[in-house]
Amino acid sequence: MKFNDELTLLLKARYPIIYINTLEEDRVEYVIRKHIKTNLNRSVYSWDFVDGYTNNPNNEGFAKRNPLQALELIERLTSETPALFLLKDFNRFLTDVSISRKLKNVSRILKLQPKTIVIIASELEIPKELQDLITVLQFQLPIESEITQELDRLINSLNIKIDPELFENLTQACQGLSLERIRRVLSKIIVTHKTINENSISILLNEKKQIISQTEILEYWSVNEKITNIGGVNNLKDWLKKRKTSFGVQASNYGLPTPRGLLLVGIQGTGKSLTAKAIATEWQLPLLKLDVGKLFGGIVGESESRLRQMINVAETLSPCILWIDEIDKAFSNNENKGDSGTSNRVLATFISWLSEKTKPVFVVATANNVDVLPLEIIRKGRFDEIFFLDLPKKEEREQIFRIHLQEFRPNTWKTFDYSKLAQLSESFSGAEIRQSIIEGMYHAFYEKREFTTDDICLALNELIPLAQLENNQTLRLQNWASSGRIRLASSKPIYIN
Repeated sequence: MKFNDELTLLLKARYPIIYINTLEEDRVEYVIRKHIKTNLNRSVYSWDFVDGYTNNPNNEGFAKRNPLQALELIERLTSETPALFLLKDFNRFLTDVSISRKLKNVSRILKLQPKTIVIIASELEIPKELQDLITVLQFQLPIESEITQELDRLINSLNIKIDPELFENLTQACQGLSLERIRRVLSKIIVTHKTINENSISILLNEKKQIISQTEILEYWSVNEKITNIGGVNNLKDWLKKRKTSFGVQASNYGLPTPRGLLLVGIQGTGKSLTAKAIATEWQLPLLKLDVGKLFGGIVGESESRLRQMINVAETLSPCILWIDEIDKAFSNNENKGDSGTSNRVLATFISWLSEKTKPVFVVATANNVDVLPLEIIRKGRFDEIFFLDLPKKEEREQIFRIHLQEFRPNTWKTFDYSKLAQLSESFSGAEIRQSIIEGMYHAFYEKREFTTDDICLALNELIPLAQLENNQTLRLQNWASSGRIRLASSKPIYIN
């Protein structure tokens, strides 16, 4: 339901106190005043702590620095006067016993008369004793049509022409920003470049980075990894290729649902994190990484609040990629955590959002140990698909060696014996293969000569891969994956118990 429709419904149903949590104080007041003037016959009274009541000559400056007196005006007005009282930052006074008591008393009047209190605040803070009286109303950031209208207004005022494709990219880059922030950034762009062009998008994305950094639990990653940098996993690559254009207008017009997410399970070092970065690059979407450690705060209720904040930021910045690295460490199936049920509540909120989200936020979660993951996360419906990334086979190891050696020696990479290197690197992960090359380079650099295949072979013989150190766990995970309960990123191998 749209904001105006929901507001009208609450006013007609005589809900006494409405709480609007938003940073766009001016915009929400403008929207409310415009809607009230057009559709409802009510007077609007606006109050803040410094100036008291404004925009009404009969009560100009009334209740300055006196929130209790601000509530008394509601009682003074005649019962026949339909009115709306906008109280800005009033959440700061709700814990005061006199304010709390006064709101309870006034609410009796509000239920019988056409009067409503609307609290506008940048933070959601409602004491328990008032939760039954107060109704929270969501005021979303500007939608695409509002952003388009604002961009049109600015471009026309500057008398410049913009390519339709650039205009669409600008609109997408502005999503997740308030109108006030959009105006400030565009003013900065005009002052800097004297026009609006492709460079404007990078400035808008930098503004988004600032918003994300303020959450403390999300990090904006600038990536340039490509799918071609990942060796093997052809099944996974093909799956991603088919969904590359699923976030566009054509896919929406076709009736195609937006991809929901992907769970990557596998042995450490097999390219799960690299895949998350490559998806963002290939699909040309911003990559947000969730810091799982900071998600679980020390104060009761703070973890749930941080998760809701993360969800809100991700959805307002959509379409985007949300990367949750090592999700098994955050939501392990451990009943003896001693955290007063915080993990269970956060898990319940998270999986509910995974199932019901409508915004184009593609979640890429990685896990090393699937045994500890709750079944609620693994079952179908949370993610579009669950892929298992196994240790690379011989031909895949050759490909991985080629990828890394082309990076280290772009002019001489063809001189290495890839068949020999792949033969010696059995049970090595992609990360361990890269490390063997680096070890070989150190050995040759110490002897002041160019490194060769033999140097890498020496490093392979000295390194012990993790799969050999944890052979039982690796084999158990491989057999579980080959049982048919999970999709394989590469062609199906055969294991022996």
